[in-house]
Amino acid sequence: MPAHYIALDVHCAFSEMAVLNSRGDLMKRDHCPTTIPDLVTRLADISRPRRLTFEEGPLADWLARELRSHVDELIVCEPRRNQWIAKDSDKDDPIDVGKLAALYRGGFLKAVHQPATLERSLLKQEVLHYHDQVRERVRHGNQLVALFRRHGVFTYVGRLIDPDDWRSALRKLPDDVPLRERLGMVRQLYELLLTQEDILRKGLVGRAQNIEPVRRFQEVPGMGWIRSVTFFALVDTPHRFRQKRALWRYAGIGLQRRHSGAGATRTQLCRQGNRRLKDVLLGAAQTAIRQGDNAFARKYEYWN
Repeated sequence: MPAHYIALDVHCAFSEMAVLNSRGDLMKRDHCPTTIPDLVTRLADISRPRRLTFEEGPLADWLARELRSHVDELIVCEPRRNQWIAKDSDKDDPIDVGKLAALYRGGFLKAVHQPATLERSLLKQEVLHYHDQVRERVRHGNQLVALFRRHGVFTYVGRLIDPDDWRSALRKLPDDVPLRERLGMVRQLYELLLTQEDILRKGLVGRAQNIEPVRRFQEVPGMGWIRSVTFFALVDTPHRFRQKRALWRYAGIGLQRRHSGAGATRTQLCRQGNRRLKDVLLGAAQTAIRQGDNAFARKYEYWN
């Protein structure tokens, strides 16, 4: 039976819809609020089989969970793969959604994995929030150290948290009240972020200890609880990868070949991939090497 290819251009207040038939003819355009009842009603008006796509974004996880049961196929696609075609010629929301439907019909979309359950989605959000918090804390720590360096005071953020070291560092600065107030505010914010990070870490570790695959991951040298639960939350399921090389590329540690004409073939690391997952694996490898007494460290010594 001929299928209908449905594309959504999703915004917080409204969504644009375009529907193509199997021949590529535009059958319908629609504009509706971005609410599940409205979207379900619009989808129900389209005869089956109906195939739905929209681009990865802040609303994609929610929409995928709520709309998957109302269509025969749902693909959340990678927007970076679509941008060159989407930027060709005129551009607005109705035009973009029509192009997206045409890409879907042609089989040119790259699917982006979405967690199948709300529980997995919430775990992933918790993991990503923890890493965002760590990044923000590090950023403010670097800012605090840089402010001292502007006045020739060279220290590190761990010492600036200690009250005695803090007062000692302040005595080396110019006697300027606004400067000291500014430094004090940055230090207070850093301490607040450090406290929040500790609370988030304890909660995340407590949750990770109740997940059987995570307990097995953290037994691997160099992993630990945070890296293990991060790997579990980001990979979600091994069945999403057809080959192990696909997992390596997703993690940013796979190899890709470049060759053109009579030139030499170049092999290099993939430039794309999940950066947090790459940091987890490389950090675990470095920690395992430093620990020394494990199979990974011995293999590293053998190679070197």
